[in-house]
Amino acid sequence: MTTVLAGTGGGVFAVGAAGGPRRVLESRCVRDLVRIGGGVFAGTDAGLFRSADGGASWTPAGLADREVWQLRGAADGAIYAATWPAALFRSADGGGAWEELPAFSGFPGAAEWCLPLTPPLPARARALVIDREDPRRIRLGVEVGGVMASDDGGASWTLVLPGGNPDLHMMCAHPERPEVLWASTGYGRAGGEAARTEGNAGVFRSDDRGATWRYVWAGVEPRYSRPMCIDPRPPWPLTVGAAPSAFSSVRDAGGAQAMLFRSDDGGASWRSLCDAAHTPSRANFHGLAPDPEAPGGVLAGTDAGEVWRVGAGGEWTLLASGLSLVASLLPL
Repeated sequence: MTTVLAGTGGGVFAVGAAGGPRRVLESRCVRDLVRIGGGVFAGTDAGLFRSADGGASWTPAGLADREVWQLRGAADGAIYAATWPAALFRSADGGGAWEELPAFSGFPGAAEWCLPLTPPLPARARALVIDREDPRRIRLGVEVGGVMASDDGGASWTLVLPGGNPDLHMMCAHPERPEVLWASTGYGRAGGEAARTEGNAGVFRSDDRGATWRYVWAGVEPRYSRPMCIDPRPPWPLTVGAAPSAFSSVRDAGGAQAMLFRSDDGGASWRSLCDAAHTPSRANFHGLAPDPEAPGGVLAGTDAGEVWRVGAGGEWTLLASGLSLVASLLPL
């Protein structure tokens, strides 16, 4: 079985290794795990870490004063890191040195972005897409702020709100059509929470690199959508985890009431990937990644500290349990 790196609230664990899950990096919450070039990067609540040996050992890679929510590599060799508080950093030397892109954090109105808690907290930059045909095209989702778009490598930006929704969670691009993007969204608004009605949360699709968006979650419940991944193999199935609210948890009296949905047609239709034991799921879904061993299947991480393999037909196999919240997954 493929070894899977699981980013949790207590570091990175190797799942599938002999002897059960084994911690390979002790850290605060690991928000993102990604392979860039010949290395593996972990974005954590205490900055970046890098591994040159498939996750066996790690070294600090900068941004130690930031929570790093997502990293992406560009075709020109640059690496971008989206952080909390909301900022965007770029490295031109494989993660050795980082520079902040000031036009992003200095965007007019950026000071009003926030997480609408009590008291409000600064917004997060958390959903990053770098166009594979033109690395100058950057799309960055802000929670709660909207989709920021740059076509000049971050020198200037415009802001778009999909369906008027500023609560961006994840974005991904079609593997062969980079103009097609999807975004998962929630109910967060600058003044609090939007009404939990259709259209105020769910998945949006853009066919013009994020300039305009249309709602593709009609009739699907629950609506608060967060983790999302797309399979790199045809028919490029898109999988999304959803729950009733931002705070839905396995600790709730009735559980998280979460669901996994998949679309094989770009969001035109959706079907549940949940088996009888997960319809709905007591645990909420936080990490998702395509399963390299099963086209259409995914690996799912939960707030109950579980890692599941979910087949294209909805077959569930437990790979690991007893971890803390699993926020990110990377099959090696």
